[in-house]
Amino acid sequence: MRQRYQRTGKKSKRNFEVVGGRELAVRMPLPLAEFWEELQAEVERLTGEVGLGILRAILEDEVTRRVGPPYRPDPASGARRWGRQPGYVVFGGQKIPLERPRVRTRGGEEVELDTYGRLQQDGRMQRAVAERVVCGLSTRKYRRAVEAVLDGYGIARSSVSRHFVRATAHQLRELCERRLEKLSLVALLIDGIEFAGQTLIVALGVDENGRKHVLGLWQGATENATVGKALLDDLVARGLDPERRYLFVLDGSKALRAAVDKVFGAQAEVQRCPLHKRRNVTDHLPEHCRADYDRQLRNAYAMSSYPDAKQALERIWRQLCDVNPSAARSLEEGMEETLTLHRLGVSPLLRRSLASTNIIESCLSTVRHVARNVKRWQGGDHIARWTAAGLLEAEKKFRKLKGHQELKALGEKLNPGLHSQEQVA
Repeated sequence: MRQRYQRTGKKSKRNFEVVGGRELAVRMPLPLAEFWEELQAEVERLTGEVGLGILRAILEDEVTRRVGPPYRPDPASGARRWGRQPGYVVFGGQKIPLERPRVRTRGGEEVELDTYGRLQQDGRMQRAVAERVVCGLSTRKYRRAVEAVLDGYGIARSSVSRHFVRATAHQLRELCERRLEKLSLVALLIDGIEFAGQTLIVALGVDENGRKHVLGLWQGATENATVGKALLDDLVARGLDPERRYLFVLDGSKALRAAVDKVFGAQAEVQRCPLHKRRNVTDHLPEHCRADYDRQLRNAYAMSSYPDAKQALERIWRQLCDVNPSAARSLEEGMEETLTLHRLGVSPLLRRSLASTNIIESCLSTVRHVARNVKRWQGGDHIARWTAAGLLEAEKKFRKLKGHQELKALGEKLNPGLHSQEQVA
């Protein structure tokens, strides 16, 4: 009987393919990573050439629709091809030379191509420049960044600066002219940011659906009541209803508090940031007891019940009267307004979102990050333009507020008569 023998060794990998009993191809392992490092620049260049080819095809398609196929013009079109001439399109964040086709009427008048105008308009260049500069690309390095794909022009430092100035001026104008009538706002957060001795006060709104909106900004020398009132008056002029009650979230600034009183009166509900209150109180205390009192204040503000939270704060106030009267006065000043959301019966989740100014401070931190490359501030609207660019960049990343499901109920508590009228209507 024949015995079957099995191979104990591993089968060798064949470096060829067998098709129909014939060996047709050899498989060779290639160092792909090394090949890509050598070919990456060429692949990017070819990608840019393909993009230009698509733009040429777009222009040629419009000429064909207007005139007819090459060498077979449509007599009914009343126009004909008239050669080509040097031009440019905005592509890849720069101006790229491109020969454009020309069309003339039978009477010899030039016909403007709509697609060429759209591909050439400066707004495309300005948006491309603004997008890159806001993301951190400096005007000095702009040429190096965009010339890696195609050679173009109009990307010198001075040209890039001019495009950015026009783009941010448009963004500033757009931000300051936003209409606010259709926003069903519940809360407004106001805070300031300082650049080169100038302060810009920014307003951020939260609507009933939990969406955040940058409402506007106003520039001044300091965060004073006059500048704050000017900002609020501007919001009212753009559609914010002064008869409606809003929740104003402030960091404890007396100037902003006075501005809210002047524009919206005593009917406005003001929530002062408990984080700023804790810092103000503990800054008056010796180093060895700061952590203990900060913990007590944090626990007091974490209570869900308004009477319990107020009782805990009053107990801390009595202790501070013996330890440091200045710290006690700091806690007493505006203490009731740090408990506004407790008094309104807001749930802990929504209270954590609206009790502090963290939302608008996060937005302002994006502004500082966007403007980090500016070393020398100039006059005019320089600071306002960069701030607007940073605010709009932050707005792209906004998410719904945590606990937004309860915002509509909060709006009804603030304006019960208004909501009942809307239901009747």
